[in-house]
Amino acid sequence: MELQITGNNTEIKPDTHIYIERKFNKLKKHLPEILDIKIEISEEDTKSKDQRFLMRATVNSGVGRSLFHAEERAEDQFKATDKVAAILTRQLEKHKGKLYDRGRGNPLARGKFNQQETEKTTRKVVKTKRFVIEPMELEEAISQMEQLGHDFFLFYDADASDIRLLYRRKDGDYGLIEPEFK
Repeated sequence: MELQITGNNTEIKPDTHIYIERKFNKLKKHLPEILDIKIEISEEDTKSKDQRFLMRATVNSGVGRSLFHAEERAEDQFKATDKVAAILTRQLEKHKGKLYDRGRGNPLARGKFNQQETEKTTRKVVKTKRFVIEPMELEEAISQMEQLGHDFFLFYDADASDIRLLYRRKDGDYGLIEPEFK
């Protein structure tokens, strides 16, 4: 991870530089694949001395081309650093959660994504189940699916004399797939 710290109209002292590095290196635990962080600190003449220092930070996560921005004002560089680090931590955690939720354990969220690994990995059938399909009506298939606690149920529709796939939709209702054979 590359950390670029620049100052406009202000001098960044070595102890401040070390403090900023320590704070922003902690962001790697939220998304390990951070490419670079650019930090700009400005000192401005303001009426309020509590808002004298302006800190802007941009994080290039390297995951899905995502950039995160934070900007805060404070009375000194240390407080500005704390505020910006807190904002970026919250943004990175939220982004990590979205990645994890979309992929249900997506390796992007854990920073272990490698493009070559996905191309080499082939999916295969690891388990085969066999069961007897008895003719039943749709209502009976719904009750069977509920009893088993499954999200889908394959059955032979006695009324249509054909195989049907019953599934539970995200809204709680049911869907029915009626295959057509060529």
